[in-house]
Amino acid sequence: MALTALLGVCGIADAAPTPNWSGLDVREYTGQVPQAGTLIAQAALAPELGLPSAAQAYRIHYSTPDVHGAPATSTGAVFVPTSAPPPGGYPVIAWAHGTTGLGDDCTPSALPRSARDTAYLSHWLDQGYVVVSTDYVGLGTPGLMSYLSGQAEATSIVDSVKAAHQLGLPLANRWALVGQSQGAGAALNAAQRASALSAGTDLDYRGVVATGTPANFETLVGLAGPGFPPVALPAALNAYTGYIFAGFSDARPDLDVPSVLTQAGREVLNQARTLCYADMAALMSNKQFGTLFAEPLASIPGAQAALAEYMRTPYTGYDRPVFLGQGLRDTDVPAPSALSLYAQMLANNQPVELHIYPDQDHSGTVLASLPDSTPFVARILAP
Repeated sequence: MALTALLGVCGIADAAPTPNWSGLDVREYTGQVPQAGTLIAQAALAPELGLPSAAQAYRIHYSTPDVHGAPATSTGAVFVPTSAPPPGGYPVIAWAHGTTGLGDDCTPSALPRSARDTAYLSHWLDQGYVVVSTDYVGLGTPGLMSYLSGQAEATSIVDSVKAAHQLGLPLANRWALVGQSQGAGAALNAAQRASALSAGTDLDYRGVVATGTPANFETLVGLAGPGFPPVALPAALNAYTGYIFAGFSDARPDLDVPSVLTQAGREVLNQARTLCYADMAALMSNKQFGTLFAEPLASIPGAQAALAEYMRTPYTGYDRPVFLGQGLRDTDVPAPSALSLYAQMLANNQPVELHIYPDQDHSGTVLASLPDSTPFVARILAP
């Protein structure tokens, strides 16, 4: 797949613009970290980072634990529609973004949105919802963003919704999750944990929309080693896998993942910590991932089980409706991923529905799903 076709999955407009922190640069934050879900600071979002359907937009800084469970912070953006708030306030959509990269320069709230994401998020604003978009802990804040960590991404999302309710906006307590690609896995992990993570608040979680969902990848990724996979993967999958190992290595330093890598593999791991998606995909194009390993990952005792715990997308434990959308032309997160997840959910009597888009790829499914996901969200967020 051509690199230009890959750029759409990242959610950022073009290659490497300079981040605009909207006067709220907290990359080196050393202040107090209050209870998780607390709004620490807010600023008006720079106009060039806004959405055409937003009457107001804010950049927020709030507390949320990191992948180790330690007190930490995240940033995000909040967009308010132009329509007047309904009785009881605006319902909230928590948007979980797709892959942008792990470095601070890849922070979504500090960069222009892609044309696709601008259209998609504007659609939800036009429906009368406030959109809350976390960056995930470690992206634009101290530490490394824990790519595909279900735990860290879930808490980042739920805590962003808690923080948004402290802005003084007329918000309802009803909220739903919407995510794509990395964000689909994050949204599903948040969906499984939402009721527990919002216990003690008046937040009323209603359901989730996930498109291009990564699921059951941990089994394949756990087999990584010399000669596996035996072929060069698409650049997108190679980039994602590089990010996975960078995040996993940071989350589990006790396993010493770099010890089974070649020198070239360790260099890729270091680059994955900073390169944004377009540059990472270019770096990993036509690369055989197995050549980055000197020993199998499985040679590290407990590594495969730890990887599964780190990145597994759950197929049980959902207490609200789940919408899965999948394009059959998706080569970034191939259809068997979401289809296998759907089968697992059905076998476990989960409240799931599946929508297939035969002519859509990974990025195209986002907008193609709107005729189906819009009434789904309207139904679950009804008063």
